Amino acid sequence: MAHEDFDIDSLAAYLHLTPPQVAKMADRGNLPGRKVGKQWRFAQAEIHHWLEERIGASGESELIQVEGVLDREGKKAGHDAVAIASLLPVEAIEVPLPARTRNSVVNSMVQLASRAGLLWDPEKMAEAVRARETLHPTALDNGVALLHPRRPMPTVLAEPLIALGRTHNGIPFGGPRGMMTDIFFLICSIDDRGHLRTLARLSRLVGDAEFLSALREAEDPSATHDCIVDFESRIP
Repeated sequence: MAHEDFDIDSLAAYLHLTPPQVAKMADRGNLPGRKVGKQWRFAQAEIHHWLEERIGASGESELIQVEGVLDREGKKAGHDAVAIASLLPVEAIEVPLPARTRNSVVNSMVQLASRAGLLWDPEKMAEAVRARETLHPTALDNGVALLHPRRPMPTVLAEPLIALGRTHNGIPFGGPRGMMTDIFFLICSIDDRGHLRTLARLSRLVGDAEFLSALREAEDPSATHDCIVDFESRIP
């Protein structure tokens, strides 16, 4: 993703919509943008956050649509399809995760990610993740939290990766209606497009109740990784 703002035409191409559709969404306040003179301009960081929120609120059919848009853009840029199992090294999985508080979960998850040797500054990552959780908790109502910093952090990562921890029992983590959380994914990305593609793919996985049940029954990191490989292979 380039650093320039989108205009109507470039945002339409990016979202695989028509310019009139984008203009109507902007006029109705359904897209984050501003007018410069009489022309709409859309900051790419704000569009990133808008897509992130849309992914979080989407059902399966909407996630398929969003993932399709992001994958088409990724292919144009020469990137391979996102595979959660490939981004998640076995050494970055801990079952059970020995954490009992929100802060200890964040610290433990970042240390997990650092085991893969791809995260150079765990403290900076932990600080960024805590700031994101304070701004808006990432816990879902199915007992899963998708931890990540507010923006990708290419300066502290050699390459994108995911860490996964599962606590023995659920803990309070800001879930809707006080729901407890026991499954924690940490998404570490180096660019906006990669983050959104990973988030969309992972959201499809964790939206499957059968997958979550199997994940909770996996007894060790190897079995947990095998579970992810199995269920991800079923995603069309």
